[in-house]
Amino acid sequence: MTAVKKAEGQEVDKSVAAKWSAPLAKAGWTSIPNVIFERQQALGLSPLDINILLHLAGYWWKPKDFPHPSKATLAKAIGVTPRTIQKRIAGMEAAQYIKRVARKTSSGDNDTNEYDLSGLIEHAKPFAQERIEDRERRKREQTERLTRKKPLTVVK
Repeated sequence: MTAVKKAEGQEVDKSVAAKWSAPLAKAGWTSIPNVIFERQQALGLSPLDINILLHLAGYWWKPKDFPHPSKATLAKAIGVTPRTIQKRIAGMEAAQYIKRVARKTSSGDNDTNEYDLSGLIEHAKPFAQERIEDRERRKREQTERLTRKKPLTVVK
């Protein structure tokens, strides 16, 4: 990934800017493995779950600094109620895809939850491995087809 520096020390990926335009790339972009949305049925994720996960991924900037948007923020962005977000997150937590981590303010009041997505990552890894193995198998087969020697025919 080739990146260029932004004014505030953040980077913009040139390939993202080339695909989506510089203004959209500068405004922010999110990386999420294809296998999560390609295999959403196998993972038992609804379109709303995928939308929530996309939003959570958009708030996840550093590996161990888990995202922590409020349910109201997610609900407003997606166009549902905070209760709907709460139910869908509870469902993904029951499936062990998300782990809610309670946070407290400095005064001891409740703060927004952090959302640890490591369970989703672990559940998606077998699908990723299948994809990798399938890609490698197809590459080997293509190489074999291209390098296969045909029997020489003798012209009499």
